[in-house]
Amino acid sequence: MVVVSQSIAVVVLGALVVATGGWSEAGPQLWFAVAAGLVGPVAMLAFYKALALGPMGVVSPLGSIGVAVPVGVGLMLGERPGVLQFLGILVAVAGVCLAGGPQFRGAPVQRQAIALTLLAAFGFGAVMALIAEASTTLTGLFLALFVQRVTNVAAGGLALCVSVRRGMPALPADGFPWRSLPALAFVGLADVAANGTYSIAAQHGPVTVAAVLASLYPVVTAVAARGILRERLRAVQAAGAGLALVGTVLLASG
Repeated sequence: MVVVSQSIAVVVLGALVVATGGWSEAGPQLWFAVAAGLVGPVAMLAFYKALALGPMGVVSPLGSIGVAVPVGVGLMLGERPGVLQFLGILVAVAGVCLAGGPQFRGAPVQRQAIALTLLAAFGFGAVMALIAEASTTLTGLFLALFVQRVTNVAAGGLALCVSVRRGMPALPADGFPWRSLPALAFVGLADVAANGTYSIAAQHGPVTVAAVLASLYPVVTAVAARGILRERLRAVQAAGAGLALVGTVLLASG
């Protein structure tokens, strides 16, 4: 399904590149997009495997620490957040971790799950840092995202072929889920929009701030689960969402 959603994104981005003349922006910086396209599927597979090993209450919050990668890149490039921004970063990251619903007790966590989660977190953060370096203009960004998605599809297709050779089915038992095609298209295009808007934000403002704000997705997931799936937020998740909002205000006011 990931390959399908990314393939839809490739078609849309290809049309944008042709319409805007993005091919004129081709250059060595596109290797950052290729690297992002290779790292992304590995991170996603590691994250899903970690979720399968569980528990989700540990894996989900740990996955958000990948924000340390782009923040570290920003600091290496000479960015120095103000006092309020630094405090906002600490508060927001703590809120994001809590919003994932960390599990403090229960069955012990497998070491493989921890290792895979840390690999996924590093991969997610690396994709953010790489895609921000892959372009400097809007038309160049369309081209960079197109190259990233083509690489995603190639890497995902290769992984799918390997799994089929090992005896795993390529499609669900009931065939291709045509009814899910609109949802898959939305997922693929939303992912592109997320990468693109982060890249623009990182070019126009401090990477340290943009990266932390981009890492607020666990809060959105928790709130969406409450509003759409009618899941009740645990107290720790509600507190985390509140902290994340406080951190956001501090980042904006800094």
